[in-house]
Amino acid sequence: MSLWLVGLTTLGIVLLAVYIGYRLGKFMQNRTGDGGELFSGSVVTASLGLLAFMLAFTFSIAANRYTERKQILLDEVNTIGTTYLRADFLPNPPRDEIKKLLREYVDMHALLAERENWKNFAQLKKLVNEAESVQDKLWSYTVPLAIQYPESKVLGLFISSVNELIDLHTERVVVALQYHIPGTIWGSLYLLSILAFGLVGYELGAANNGSVLVSIIMAITFTTVILLITDIDRPNEGHIYVSQEPMLQLQQKLNLDAH
Repeated sequence: MSLWLVGLTTLGIVLLAVYIGYRLGKFMQNRTGDGGELFSGSVVTASLGLLAFMLAFTFSIAANRYTERKQILLDEVNTIGTTYLRADFLPNPPRDEIKKLLREYVDMHALLAERENWKNFAQLKKLVNEAESVQDKLWSYTVPLAIQYPESKVLGLFISSVNELIDLHTERVVVALQYHIPGTIWGSLYLLSILAFGLVGYELGAANNGSVLVSIIMAITFTTVILLITDIDRPNEGHIYVSQEPMLQLQQKLNLDAH
């Protein structure tokens, strides 16, 4: 679902819950005359407090994922740059070929940074596979060097950088594509929102007090928070995303070095 569709659906669900609660409250009030006694204001307050806690919990998950994506990007940029510098200490061949592969690797990650590619899963998968193919080529050059110079500390540092480069790529792909807010949490959040806003509507209908306008404002506020959480949880759309400028700057730096 697009972000706009998520917002409209959420707003519709919440307003429908308020309306059903309101009609039920009116029905109980007309039938028994004491419908307002069934749910006190403290029950409504408690349900809204629980909903607020669930919103804060869900937001913290999305915010942590956002922070993690940003940190992985910085770590990956630093690791690629360090690997490129340490390649200067390697014998030639294969030094020049390794540095060329690292430049190609950064170019692929720069393409991965383009948000248009994130909207095309086939293209995204292709770029990921190409990046992993470059990793395999880098490793194929590294293994013979390790066998030829087993006591070299400089080579050991280079191998460590290549290992970290591969690990960070995997971590970045997994965190960006697979780590999202679980569906169970979304379901629980929406269930709590339906119950809480249903109670708000019931109190309005049964007690004949309160403002429907306030309930609508509450529903819009809740929808806004849901949109914010959804936006943070989706790195491929919306307005909140990790800036890829560090990777683009590294690409520019390495391309200048090649000339």
